[in-house]
Amino acid sequence: MKRAILLLSILFSQPVLAQHTPITTSESASYFKEIKKATKRNISLWNKNLYGNILLVDPQTRQVFSNSPDSGGLLNSHDDIYIGKLPENINIANTSISWSGKNWAMLMLPLPDDKHDRINLLAHELFHNAQHQLGFQQFNTESNHLDVKDGRIYLRLELEALKMALLAKSAQQQRIHLSNAFLFRQHRNFLFPNSNILENQLELNEGIAEFTGLIMSGRSHKEMVQHLEKEINTFFFNPTYIRSFAYCTTPVYGYLSYQKNKNWNKHIHSKTNLNELFIKQFQINLTTNDEKTIVRNANDYNGQVILQEEAIREENLRRKLAEYDSKLVVQPHLEISLKKMNVSFDPRTIIPLKDKGTVYPTIRIVDVWGTLEVKKNGALMSPNWNKISITIPTGISADQAEGDGWVLKLNPGYVIKKNEKTDTYILIKIE
Repeated sequence: MKRAILLLSILFSQPVLAQHTPITTSESASYFKEIKKATKRNISLWNKNLYGNILLVDPQTRQVFSNSPDSGGLLNSHDDIYIGKLPENINIANTSISWSGKNWAMLMLPLPDDKHDRINLLAHELFHNAQHQLGFQQFNTESNHLDVKDGRIYLRLELEALKMALLAKSAQQQRIHLSNAFLFRQHRNFLFPNSNILENQLELNEGIAEFTGLIMSGRSHKEMVQHLEKEINTFFFNPTYIRSFAYCTTPVYGYLSYQKNKNWNKHIHSKTNLNELFIKQFQINLTTNDEKTIVRNANDYNGQVILQEEAIREENLRRKLAEYDSKLVVQPHLEISLKKMNVSFDPRTIIPLKDKGTVYPTIRIVDVWGTLEVKKNGALMSPNWNKISITIPTGISADQAEGDGWVLKLNPGYVIKKNEKTDTYILIKIE
């Protein structure tokens, strides 16, 4: 489905830096050589060379550097590099995208300074570009239970146990920590029915892509452990976990599995239950869901601190959700129908608003009616992605409207009208 493809393209959009030094053609050429060498060296990972079409895009100027020509002739050749400008109707993100007659891995500049991180990121997006050929669907479900207190608690406990498994000095210690990680996950999935399905879908999508980048990065074992530990510690500070957790869980389970069996990933597909596979891989026996045992084990993984922090967060979140519900649902607001959208947002910040949809603190949408950019104060996406709600306009002209934290640029033929009965504004096309 087209909409699902567009949703995939937004994961982990990076914030635009205030200032950065533009790269040169020689620098972009060196990046392409790095990833080409890494993918060739790791053909055995998927029995396929993942090297493909790449777009490096400067988000400030929209300048593009590519390793291959486009089919539409929009890029110009320059010393084996292809240069051009990305149109305004294409959102910029770290993503896979179909543009100008080809499929691409798009990455925002600047790329990481560290070579391992750079290759990791490039390989992640190249996996997405090839995942259909590898037999993987593009899943874009949201694990909203991971914004609930108990969901977050048992995810954090699982990740704390995974850190200890990475740092373990013996196979026996590692097995104990992995057993507890699976125990915390099992209890979380028990508390939230069907959550195992939702989590598995994102782990098959983003988790396997990140595992691919991790293996191709060229880090030593010591560097791998340090990197994964750092990623988990950084992840804990994400405002929300519902679309970003898989970047931490699957790479750890996958890397530890890879140390045992370098071919484990070659047998998975879109219907694989990764949790069951990893439990079997590590020969873990989960025999209890006893809450007393779980609470006792939690104390070994920073449990008391996690409980206190999540209790405070839950209270703060309750107030924030009440504010969003008031200004985007109860009070007069502007509703915009979505037709052929292309969206970009930061999945680390989105907030579920019960059955009313999901709040995106920042988001950029390109559709048939124009471009909406929300830079602060949020927008509410409906559960089925057919409309988005923002606060009422404070200024409207022929081709633009603006409100509290947002700007809407209108294509010809589209206007904003107010429903006098409900005080709700809508965007319509003039016939």
